[in-house]
Amino acid sequence: MAKKVVASLQKGAGKSYSKVIKMVKSEKTGAYKFIEEIIPNEFVTDYFKTK
Repeated sequence: MAKKVVASLQKGAGKSYSKVIKMVKSEKTGAYKFIEEIIPNEFVTDYFKTK
């Protein structure tokens, strides 16, 4: 599934978006979870600065 999403981002207007994956630790259990999102390229650095 992920390959299809990434491939579709490489064509046309999709070049202005990026797929980002962020690892977040749960305060309750201590386990890590991964959050995947597709966001505009301008907001990539801001996305990783926020918790």
